[in-house]
Amino acid sequence: MELVRPKDGLIEVTDRPRSDPGPHEVTLRVEACGVCRTDLHVVDGELPDPRLPLVPGHEIVGVVREVGVQVTDYRSGDRIGVPWLAWTCGECEYCRSGRENLCDRARFTGYTVDGGYADFARADARYVLRMPTAGSPVEVAPLLCSGLVGYRALRLAGEGPALGMYGFGGSAHLMAQVAIHRGQQVYAFTRPGDLAGQEFARELGATWAGGSDERPPRPLDAAIVFAPVGSLVPLALAATRKGGSVVCAGIHMSDIPSFPYSLLWGERVVRSVANLTRDDGREFLRLAAEIPVRTTTTAFPLARANEALAALREGRIRGSAVLVP
Repeated sequence: MELVRPKDGLIEVTDRPRSDPGPHEVTLRVEACGVCRTDLHVVDGELPDPRLPLVPGHEIVGVVREVGVQVTDYRSGDRIGVPWLAWTCGECEYCRSGRENLCDRARFTGYTVDGGYADFARADARYVLRMPTAGSPVEVAPLLCSGLVGYRALRLAGEGPALGMYGFGGSAHLMAQVAIHRGQQVYAFTRPGDLAGQEFARELGATWAGGSDERPPRPLDAAIVFAPVGSLVPLALAATRKGGSVVCAGIHMSDIPSFPYSLLWGERVVRSVANLTRDDGREFLRLAAEIPVRTTTTAFPLARANEALAALREGRIRGSAVLVP
């Protein structure tokens, strides 16, 4: 399926001829592709300059069908995952210092290169990941962005005992499990009045769950803002103790409103998460298998991708939506 005009909020079914993989590429048969909020930002025209026409999707699980002449790590039949980070230059100061997620020339799956809302996909074999053998493709697909970028945000938030999560969706429902596994208490914030979302958080082990307009019963050591809503940042700062951090986990967020300096004072920190590295991917997938992290998913046939995007846009997805060709 293909995005032709951003801001329409819709993608179109198209037929494309399959092409051979390049020297460093693999061709894979797509088994499942997660529907991420970043896909919404691309389709809704909120991210600048996508490569058009474009096949969205960057939580791709599939089976290798063909390999390029210089690919030695994978062979036909291997199960792999294709994440958001599609390629980096390997030469800039960021790449050479272990921060390839900040590479100015980086390419991104489902944004600047074609993604996985399709029957077949191509990817640079140097940037794909081996997927866990346990779990169905639908179950493991959300690990590839909701999991990977969420994990980077979780690491930046630190291991303080009280952790807030604003927006309890695809990423938060995975990171809550990791945080609880390492001994943290999770305080979940949903849209005001979303009693089902709050119950979902408690089912996963959250110590407390309430609306984003509420204060938690204790000061937070850190908070992660998963929802792309800038007005949540001052609320998270107000709920965070001195010396704490507020981590903004999305690639896109509405503007943060002005707020009094007193909310930031006391060595509080506001920071963002940008993309992911391959090391993030390998580390999180190992950890997810050990815990193990369980995903909550709603599967849609590929032909109903617009329906899945609409459900995510309207907050009707419990956990993560996944497309199945």
